Amino acid sequence: MEIRVLRYFLAIAREGSITNAANYLHVTQPTLSRQIKELEEEVGQKLFIRGSHNMKLTQEGFILRKRAEEIVSMVDKTEAEFRSMESTVAGDIYIGGGETRAISYIADVVRELREEYPDIKYHLHSGNEADVTERLDRGLIDFGILVQPADLTKYDCLHLPAEDIWGVVMRKDSPLAEKPSITRQDLRELPLILSRQAIAGRKEDNEFINWFGSDFDKLNIVTTFNLMYNAAIMVEAGIGYAVGIDGITNTDVNSPLCFRPLEPRMTAGLDVIWKKYQVFTPAAELFLKRLQERYALA
Repeated sequence: MEIRVLRYFLAIAREGSITNAANYLHVTQPTLSRQIKELEEEVGQKLFIRGSHNMKLTQEGFILRKRAEEIVSMVDKTEAEFRSMESTVAGDIYIGGGETRAISYIADVVRELREEYPDIKYHLHSGNEADVTERLDRGLIDFGILVQPADLTKYDCLHLPAEDIWGVVMRKDSPLAEKPSITRQDLRELPLILSRQAIAGRKEDNEFINWFGSDFDKLNIVTTFNLMYNAAIMVEAGIGYAVGIDGITNTDVNSPLCFRPLEPRMTAGLDVIWKKYQVFTPAAELFLKRLQERYALA
């Protein structure tokens, strides 16, 4: 299976037709049709439903598209790594992380490096712990940034001097909006929207679950989420109350939503992680060195 053919396949999936993909790739339509037919014969599955003017992916095609995107991304990243070896101050750094204002600690280092090494490029991927660690394990990113609680046992890590505050995002017309903070008793009977990452794992090791104590098993969890943006939309629609960290959801004066901290107070730490025994490109190694110089003893 050639990388070139996978790029052809992805172009057709994206453009929706042989004609559009051929124009994009600057190859002839017969060449493209032949390559895709040979690819289908190679994998032993029909990848497209062919219409008179368009092509749609079959179920098997969707599966191959996901794998092909990962393969091509890995090839592009590998090629970029070897190109960067020509210079110790150029290259690409891939970072995955959750939603948190504490990402500003990373931004400070990026800004500093940009001034000294403008040829270093940065690529950000947003996701929860499962998303980030999967991409890290597959070599699609160099570093992950995880909001606690998270399992760090498989990775080397650097704890950042950052602290996010947990609380509840609710509509401003909610009776609870009159309170300065929210207790576990306040949440006991309410429809809740909770982070899948926060409620995963063993109870004895999970600070978030432990905050609720014996009330956790009695909670009315109506929706779970991995990123706060969609959870906030559910809150605005009146589905429930979202428990998350401050600063992610728009709660300014023009927003229908507000944020109230938990009482007793609960905070979330932030960690930069990378694979054990990772061999970095010069650019990624420089980035990690600057992080450690700035935050290792903070």
